[in-house]
Amino acid sequence: MTEEEQKIGVFICHCGVNIGGVVNVPEVVKYAKTLPNVAYAEANIYTCSEAGLASIKENIKKQGLNRVIVASCTPRTHEPLFRSACQEAGINHYLFEMANIREHCSWVHKHQPERATQKAKDLVRMAVARATWLEPQEEPELEVKDTSLVIGGGIAGMTAALSLANQGFKVYLIEKEPELGGNLRRLSKLYPTMQDTRDILEPALKAVKSSDKSETLLSTTVSDVKGYVGNFKVTLARGEEKRDVDVGTIVVTCGAAAYTPPKGLYQYGEYPNIITQMQLDELLREGKVKKAPERVVMIQCVGARKGEIKSMDLAGFPKSDTARLLAKILRAKKEEGWPYCSKICCMNAIKNAILVKEKFPKTDVMILYGDVRVYKEYEDFYSQAREAQVKFVKHIEEVPPEITQTPDGKLSVMAYDALSGQEINLPCDLVVLSTPMIPHKEEVLLARLLKVPISSDGFLMEAHVKLRPVDTQMDGIFVAGAASGPKDVSESIISAKAAAAPAGTLMANKKMSTEALTSVVNEDECIGCGLCEEICVYGAHYVEEGVSHTIAALCRGCGACAAECPRRAISMQHYSDEQILSQVKAALTGES
Repeated sequence: MTEEEQKIGVFICHCGVNIGGVVNVPEVVKYAKTLPNVAYAEANIYTCSEAGLASIKENIKKQGLNRVIVASCTPRTHEPLFRSACQEAGINHYLFEMANIREHCSWVHKHQPERATQKAKDLVRMAVARATWLEPQEEPELEVKDTSLVIGGGIAGMTAALSLANQGFKVYLIEKEPELGGNLRRLSKLYPTMQDTRDILEPALKAVKSSDKSETLLSTTVSDVKGYVGNFKVTLARGEEKRDVDVGTIVVTCGAAAYTPPKGLYQYGEYPNIITQMQLDELLREGKVKKAPERVVMIQCVGARKGEIKSMDLAGFPKSDTARLLAKILRAKKEEGWPYCSKICCMNAIKNAILVKEKFPKTDVMILYGDVRVYKEYEDFYSQAREAQVKFVKHIEEVPPEITQTPDGKLSVMAYDALSGQEINLPCDLVVLSTPMIPHKEEVLLARLLKVPISSDGFLMEAHVKLRPVDTQMDGIFVAGAASGPKDVSESIISAKAAAAPAGTLMANKKMSTEALTSVVNEDECIGCGLCEEICVYGAHYVEEGVSHTIAALCRGCGACAAECPRRAISMQHYSDEQILSQVKAALTGES
């Protein structure tokens, strides 16, 4: 702890009724004033507002505060704001501490106002105890190379590469396939505008090829990644040929694959007239649907949303043979597939249904669905399909449709109609299965190389789905397009431009500061056992001449090395033992 006189300011937020509706905020303010080293305490209606921030800055100067605590809501969204206010007022922002008295207090104890108020006092006391041991920190500054690597040559990758190239940066665009375009090469038209995909693809290809700032490398993959933000050393592989490139940022646009049902699922692979929506797209794109089918049946959620728990009331189907239906449900096997909704399947099925009706107006097109999920503005697109006489039939999902072949070579689809409560048989010429977008198999290997987490759905995980949707947990690595989850073409283009913006800003600044929350090695205590190097998933530790060293730019401050060090030779900046133990003491003894 520093020798300067501690003058801590505590600012407690009402947050409207979110906190003040449960917690007695004036009582907590009064309590805060009694804590050691607290020189000033006040309540604010909204501390994150312009008036609240102004009060923090004003009182830092007026009261001579050298530590600041804000007791309000989640630090995830608001801590950077309060840190900036402290910095503007002349205090190192590492001398700021937050107490979350909304999520951790008022929201979880909303029916216990007295106990919630006491817990708010406890959280403020713990924050004061830690603030007493806070010390100013200096953030390391790094040089950032003005070259970027874009991994994946679909529409998202081409958009990101062009956006960065247009900003004046050198870009390496790599694609594992022998040509650019990704899934866009297989689609016929785009919903809801029905624009031909060639109108999007061909200008993008032309622009990439003509750009003097973008270098395209086809049939190329990433074999190794070293370094850190601003200074990545990437090894590219094309067959046996290797090439090393130095880049400042990486944008991952590896896309997604269309799920191919296993042979036998809905008789797929058994009969040639059972295909997927992607295959129908290709046939429509190439003009290979020549003869008008009498009826086309589309089945939704094939391989998607499997494992979801749904309730069903059999009494709601009085006209059906309930006993027979129940027997089928009990015999039903879990369908192979993925548990999530792929989001774009409904619109793609509706688009292809409209295209079939436009080409063959007399063809009967039916869509068997469990739920129709038309998000954003696509409700009008659904209505357009209804007006085109596309029929939507809700079937009982617990009993998947059964497909058989009739003696004349046609197909017959049997399903339980949820509206009529009866079994229906639909003779048809073509069955189209709507399958989800799924992560590429190579995505796991790529995630390991980049040290980017994978979500439960198997896609690359964003830093925050709402607040940082194109960032990853690794500084300098961004994700766009379907690499982070199913997206349509317009969303992929938007996310690619969104990823290119922070990547370009980072390189334009030429330098960047990283968090000071890193591990520090006491070389006098270190025995060079290498355990820290072994357990660090970020590669931030290395042993040289019998002593461990930390690469500050790679360290994420997780503390695993400090916890495992047998000699306790490693400590964490901004989360020292004294700071943590002082909070524990304040929580257990009521003393700060």
